[in-house]
Amino acid sequence: MEAARTPVVQRALRLERLTVLWNSLEGLIAITSGIVAGSVALIGFGFDSVIEVSSGVVLLWRLHADHDVKRRERIELRALRLVGLSFFLLAAYVAYDALHALLRNEPPEASYTGIVLAALSLIVMPALARAKRRAAAAMKSRALEADSRQTEICAYLSAVLLSGLILNAAFGWWWSDPVAGLAMTPIIAKEGWDAFRGDPCCD
Repeated sequence: MEAARTPVVQRALRLERLTVLWNSLEGLIAITSGIVAGSVALIGFGFDSVIEVSSGVVLLWRLHADHDVKRRERIELRALRLVGLSFFLLAAYVAYDALHALLRNEPPEASYTGIVLAALSLIVMPALARAKRRAAAAMKSRALEADSRQTEICAYLSAVLLSGLILNAAFGWWWSDPVAGLAMTPIIAKEGWDAFRGDPCCD
């Protein structure tokens, strides 16, 4: 049984390495573009990428320890709670920054780089999330399932971000950008709570 588990763990490790690499590049581009354009949603999207990198690093730690059967469940629970904390950090940041932008009433510049980035993320993230979810089910790993949800949320955030950026670029609806940021927070916080309290998955 453990021998059959090894290929799944190796596949999950490859997926997490890809997650860390992709989100490192995505975060760098999004935050830089967001600062240039003054876009709250784009900066928030970049910080989502940074937090997803941290979640990926947690999962790499969890997966590298998978061979230790005695410690596996304990590490699984710790990893699950750390992923949950990363959701809370993201929700808090995005909510604060979006409200701050709305109160300041400062319109961002149109960010065409952000539009392209969000569109690419809409292609990559759902496929990556599905692959992680299959590996999580095979391993019965709640931590990997939670991480796959974070990757899936990245796709949702891409759609929200893309809508906000296009509305701002096409019609000058600057308020759509921070509103898009606020729309992200309930989804993120709910996922954080589910992960932190250790909701079961993969039954």
